[in-house]
Amino acid sequence: MNKKVLIIGGVAGGASTATRLRRLDESAKIIIFEKDEYISFANCGLPYYIGGVIQERDKLLLQTPQAIKDRFNIDVRIFSEVVKIDPAAKKVTVNSRDKGRYEEAFDYLVLSPGAAPVKPPIKGIDSKRIFSLRNVPDTDAIKAQVDKYTKAAQANATAIVIGGGFIGIETAENMIEKGLNVILVEAAPHILAPFDSEFAMVAEAEMESMGIELHTGDGVSEFIDEADKLSVKLASGKIITGDFVISAIGVRPATDFIKDSGIELGPKGHIVVDDHMRTNFDYIYGAGDAAEIVDFITRKKTAIPLAGPANRQARIIADNIAGIDSKYLGSMGTSIIKVFDKTAAATGMNMRNARRAGIDARAVFIHPNNHASYYPGAAQMSIKLVYTGDKKVIGAQAVGYDGVDKVIDVISTVIKFGGTVDDLAELELAYAPPYLSAKAPANMLGFVAQNNIAGLVENATIDEFNEQFDPETMLMLDVRENIESENGNIYGSINIPLNSIRKRMNEIPKDKLIWIYCSVGVRGYIAARILNQNGYRTKNLAGGYNLIKNAAFRLLSNKRLEEFRHKETGGNNSKNGAESNAAAMNSEPSKDKENNTETIKLDARGLSCPGPLMRVKAFTDEMQPGQKLEILASDPGFYEDIKSWCKRTNSELLALTKKAGEITALIKKGSGGTEGTQATQAMNQEAAAPARDNKNIVVFSGELDKALAAFIIANGAAAMGKRVTMFFTFWGLSILRKPEKVAVKKGFVDSMFGAMLPKGTGKLKLSKMNMMGMGTAMMKRVMKDKNISSVDELVKAAIDSGIELIACQMSMDVMGIKPEELIDGVKFGGVGYMLGEAEDSNVNFFI
Repeated sequence: MNKKVLIIGGVAGGASTATRLRRLDESAKIIIFEKDEYISFANCGLPYYIGGVIQERDKLLLQTPQAIKDRFNIDVRIFSEVVKIDPAAKKVTVNSRDKGRYEEAFDYLVLSPGAAPVKPPIKGIDSKRIFSLRNVPDTDAIKAQVDKYTKAAQANATAIVIGGGFIGIETAENMIEKGLNVILVEAAPHILAPFDSEFAMVAEAEMESMGIELHTGDGVSEFIDEADKLSVKLASGKIITGDFVISAIGVRPATDFIKDSGIELGPKGHIVVDDHMRTNFDYIYGAGDAAEIVDFITRKKTAIPLAGPANRQARIIADNIAGIDSKYLGSMGTSIIKVFDKTAAATGMNMRNARRAGIDARAVFIHPNNHASYYPGAAQMSIKLVYTGDKKVIGAQAVGYDGVDKVIDVISTVIKFGGTVDDLAELELAYAPPYLSAKAPANMLGFVAQNNIAGLVENATIDEFNEQFDPETMLMLDVRENIESENGNIYGSINIPLNSIRKRMNEIPKDKLIWIYCSVGVRGYIAARILNQNGYRTKNLAGGYNLIKNAAFRLLSNKRLEEFRHKETGGNNSKNGAESNAAAMNSEPSKDKENNTETIKLDARGLSCPGPLMRVKAFTDEMQPGQKLEILASDPGFYEDIKSWCKRTNSELLALTKKAGEITALIKKGSGGTEGTQATQAMNQEAAAPARDNKNIVVFSGELDKALAAFIIANGAAAMGKRVTMFFTFWGLSILRKPEKVAVKKGFVDSMFGAMLPKGTGKLKLSKMNMMGMGTAMMKRVMKDKNISSVDELVKAAIDSGIELIACQMSMDVMGIKPEELIDGVKFGGVGYMLGEAEDSNVNFFI
């Protein structure tokens, strides 16, 4: 008897099941029901069609109903929605556009209904200006909206994307490519859930550098339709406005029609299946986004809406229906995404989920090049390996420009076969200079993890540094070259270059735990081995300063800098004892003539930090003031390093670009000033400020009249075009507190301080004649009657004028004030930051 197989849904799960089954069984009767028009389309390519990368719409349509009929003899019924399943009777009920309502019997049933966009009960979510992206009709609607603004040349049109997952990021990028302004909102602390925060921050930095405005840790509370705009109110109270919204919050299984059928569903509505992809009925199977499968590592139930797993599940279902015993062993969630010129990929468990699952997980970071550094085009990537105490590899993440997919695929394979860090170290991978290094990144991960396990060095993460570092009992040691440290360092660290460690060991106290960092971790490891064998206790900061800079970028913009703060504009904290190797790295420059001005060209591609900066210094030492130097580099840190170096050396940064991992900088030695284009002036704005003409105000008091005086002076100076910094310490922090209660965890003493300190400007009292609050009330009344701005208004004016409001980190720690308790717009710094500002100021107030 010929089998009759009904398949609900097409695309990866349904269409792949049907075609595989036909190849195995020519006699089976196969019917696919698809409620929409498109049976097989490239849903992963939809954002790229919107952005114009994929220009022909037809290329998204992988198979048509007629093509499947002609090649595979499969009956495809579009515009046919299955609305009811009767497993006992082996029948389904179908609502068809062409045939009306009817029943269809089956021997086997395959459920691949996919997933639908999440639509939370948010006020205003039914606005016609809100779109989701899940299928071809959605794509057509969004593309029409995008094209409407781009063809009208409305350069100020703004799209708001809700959700920082893969679809949200890809959509945001493609709308930037179309020339729209883009704002992205993510309720979680970071975008890209499969990645740990360090790597999510790299992607966030890339997006912000390309013009996307990010709001993380802030969900949507309301959509507000206006005349020709749509405003979005966030949980924090912020309101952002755009022309339309793309909702990419997430998906849920489209299984509502299954709920009363007796087919078992999981807690979130997913179809429960066994390792053969069978439901609780032997002749009914589930696949794709709607199926609940097993996590390959934890062996717990999960759901992973990815095309790769869906296609493998489809093949297994077809095998089992055809009589071939086939099992699905689970999914690791291996995924990859393009973020402008960068690529981010992950496989297995990240550190956050491993700890949540109670796994004894450890991690190492490396920053290798994608191929031999001496071969042109080498580009650096960052990789994090997650493994267990018994050496088993359970996950990895990588971000970079080239080679990211290769290393993640290698590690995914190792995980699939139960491999360990020893297996990574022993892998034999294809090597030639254009393709890889003799020590491949996968090998390097294995080597570093082996060193950790052997106790040769104790690596620590940024999170551990933030939680554990105590300046009273510990010391930060920067082992980079002086030129690197001068360009930016972790505040409070001392700088002793690696090559000078043995000669200057007497400067390092033995009674403190030494936290070591370099650029990426390699020199830190060598320094730790030297010090450990000389009786020191050390920890090497995994990922080094490059990772710290990425973390600080986002933490600063989220007002949560804490101990991650770093100093970008000089101020080395130690003696200058470097043994510079710049001369050894120097080579004969090539020259050309441009507008009768000699331009020296320097190719620093393939060099890792500090190589590019050292070569810049060596070249400029031989140049005359006013000469230009064009630098090509591939080290990612060089993009920020050259900005700081130009400010510190009074050189002019004429142009700075990056594309596909290659950075091009054009600088003029020793000019500075305000020459050049508007872009040049913007890049050199800080350097162009007249020497010692800033105004620095230290606010120690938390009293109303003194707060008024401080902000009146500050706003007056800003109105005169002066750069103003206000540094709030101890009681002055009260001025910056939010008036509402903020839910943060505190100890007993910190909670007592919080209760006693005024919450914001509305609770400040007068320093004299307060009279139990009567004097304060009278003062506020007089100010209102005489139209004098309140402290609140003056604070807002200060922020709007670009006045820097700095909260003293040490005072916050002493008084138990958390960053979340302070108003938006506040940055965090220490005494060193304040003293640096004071040195650049010709007026310093202490209030």
